Amino acid sequence: MSGPVRISLDAMGGDSGPAMVIGGANRSLTRHPGSEYLLFGDEAKLYPELKQYPELEKKSQIIHTDISVEMGEKPSQALRRGRRNSSMWMAIDAIKQGKADVCISAGNTGALMAMAKLCLRTIADVDRPAIAALWPTVRRDSIVLDVGANVGANASQLVDYALMGSAMARALFSKERPRIGLLNVGVEEIKGLDEIKKAATMLRQIDLPFEYHGFVEGDDLGQGHVDVIVTEGFSGNIALKTAEGTARQIGTYIKDAITRTWITKIGALIASGGFQALKRKMDPRGMNGGVFLGLNGLVIKSHGGTDAKGFASAIDLGYDMASNMLLESLSHDIETLHQSLSNNEEHT
Repeated sequence: MSGPVRISLDAMGGDSGPAMVIGGANRSLTRHPGSEYLLFGDEAKLYPELKQYPELEKKSQIIHTDISVEMGEKPSQALRRGRRNSSMWMAIDAIKQGKADVCISAGNTGALMAMAKLCLRTIADVDRPAIAALWPTVRRDSIVLDVGANVGANASQLVDYALMGSAMARALFSKERPRIGLLNVGVEEIKGLDEIKKAATMLRQIDLPFEYHGFVEGDDLGQGHVDVIVTEGFSGNIALKTAEGTARQIGTYIKDAITRTWITKIGALIASGGFQALKRKMDPRGMNGGVFLGLNGLVIKSHGGTDAKGFASAIDLGYDMASNMLLESLSHDIETLHQSLSNNEEHT
């Protein structure tokens, strides 16, 4: 896209609040100097943090509100109390008003999704938005969706997820025809729930801008055989949390093993370069950010407990998607898909 990428931040969201958000924005700005920021939150708390970063201050505007959504609030409660004047709502609304290209928040996930759906609405022909996450693999990064926006999905919704994931893969990975897999309990066509098998049939029969690989199992998530793995939100969220917990578990095992004796400590010192590379690869902060796909605007949910480094990763993700015109590509693909489905129904 031409011109700067305008990034809207819910500066009061997350466990650490403004210090983490503004520190993350400064980190991302060094990588993407073409960014401009709208910071929504309590000016008395934001400005002391912002003035620590002169270059960021030049590229930022604070929009004051002293209302923020609490991490433990129910979505309905947050909508009633914070609609139209909370930092979260105002950050999302900046997209609707054409003042921002992407919104990032580390706040309450349920409230963020509810406000985003109410404020931005879904793209025409999309029943439900999905949360897509970047996933590290032994080959290259992949995309998994849905990782928690919805519990359950029918065949048509799974096909929508596949199309949305492929648009994201083209924007981030520069792949003209990404490989798509459906998460299932086995790779055989006879296995799985009826809706998953129906979705597989639809993906094989319709001409779509990606390559349908077939079913993939849970142990394929980290192998990188496909660019996008499609599932419904219940199993996707469990897979995401299991992967994050396993990474921390392995990290603990390694730390315990290399500090057990003086001999292992010497070995660890010799292999420190390799261990540092492994640590960077397993660090979830490098893959922080769940993308709300299917809305008339780009919204990204950062982990609430992340630090400035992790929040910067979420901003980087938003920058890449906005600059690669993901929303326009996604809207076109969804329209083309549903036109094809309509034509197929007319001929059957």
